[in-house]
Amino acid sequence: MEPNIKEVAGRIQALREDMDITMQEMADATGRSVAEYAAQESGEQDLSFTFLFKCAQRLGVDVIELLTGENPHLTGYSLVRAPDGLSIKRRAGFEYLHKAPHFRHKLAEPFLVTAPYLEEEQDKPIHLSYHAGQELDYIISGKLRFAYEGHVEDLEAGDVLMYDSGRGHGMIAIDGAPCTFLAVVMKPEGDII
Repeated sequence: MEPNIKEVAGRIQALREDMDITMQEMADATGRSVAEYAAQESGEQDLSFTFLFKCAQRLGVDVIELLTGENPHLTGYSLVRAPDGLSIKRRAGFEYLHKAPHFRHKLAEPFLVTAPYLEEEQDKPIHLSYHAGQELDYIISGKLRFAYEGHVEDLEAGDVLMYDSGRGHGMIAIDGAPCTFLAVVMKPEGDII
């Protein structure tokens, strides 16, 4: 299931208005200008996972509630079989498959991510993202170039990377093929929803 951008944007707007949060406050929380935020909240622009994650944090809801309109309801454990999960296609062809969308009170968000190989990205600076917390990435197949502030690392199958995701980080697939990895996005300490 692929979430509809207009529906997701509508849920963000409705929650913001219900909570009497201004566009300026949301723009500040997501690191955007008011105009950029307004374009995303209206559904005119694609919604990156980082944007959704920051909106969910500010609104005090699980990111899955923004994506589906449903509250996660499972406790104890959640099993998602290999081909299943909540599909999120964002950021230049990156595919995120959320592997525990219905588990309540998650300390982390687990994603199976496929980064496409894009020839035009190979010689450009890697776009950096920022979101509070930590992230652990386990490379399953392919090769990934990881940028972290002033550092660049090339990763391959079996490599594990853990970092402070509140600092600038980004990645692209390299060597002519997509890269698949497990990304576990951990929320800041004490930030359980």
